[in-house]
Amino acid sequence: MPGKKAILFGASGFVGNYLLEGLLSDPDYDQVTIVVRKNLNVAHPKLKMLIGDYHSLPNLKDQIVADEVYIALGTTKKNTPDQKTYYEVDHDYPVLAAQIAKEKGAKSVFLVSAVGPDASSSIFYIRTKGETERDVAALDLLHTHIFRPSMIMGNRKETRPMEKLFIKIFSLLNPLLIGPAQKYRGIEGKDIAKAMLAAAKKPAGKVKVYEWKEMNALL
Repeated sequence: MPGKKAILFGASGFVGNYLLEGLLSDPDYDQVTIVVRKNLNVAHPKLKMLIGDYHSLPNLKDQIVADEVYIALGTTKKNTPDQKTYYEVDHDYPVLAAQIAKEKGAKSVFLVSAVGPDASSSIFYIRTKGETERDVAALDLLHTHIFRPSMIMGNRKETRPMEKLFIKIFSLLNPLLIGPAQKYRGIEGKDIAKAMLAAAKKPAGKVKVYEWKEMNALL
């Protein structure tokens, strides 16, 4: 029986990098396609690399063929101060990626979101995450898996001094966040990726949301 095909958006990012490693080493997958803006200098027999972005994605449509689509796209206010561009990266691109993948046969989507999304919020970041979740779920794939990490922990290649400080704070706070506050616990980037790959092997309903507790249960 042939293995699965996966397509990954955001492979150059922190969580996306762990997802790529996991997908390539997983015997369940025969082919892993990534869409990146520039060559990642990664070689693997199962890997197919497409160079593209939100604007060129429709031109790659015929090559976006997979059973599962993984979306770990995102940016920061610092890297993308313009709200229009930020929305394009955080909302428009994930929705278009999932839509094209569905048209080409994908049955499941795995989306990295964030804790506390709310499409009706007056706060831009929270509203954007909420609208992205809403619009990806509305595409009506057979299975929609939404992952909502709070603070994403781990060693990044880029230096973010404030983020390092917050990670230290979360390391101390995590044990104190219990009950309903558990969802605000920090989680390692590699563990988010592990949870996503584990979720792909478990039967799930139409739309399933994973906060800290659900992700942790999959590790």
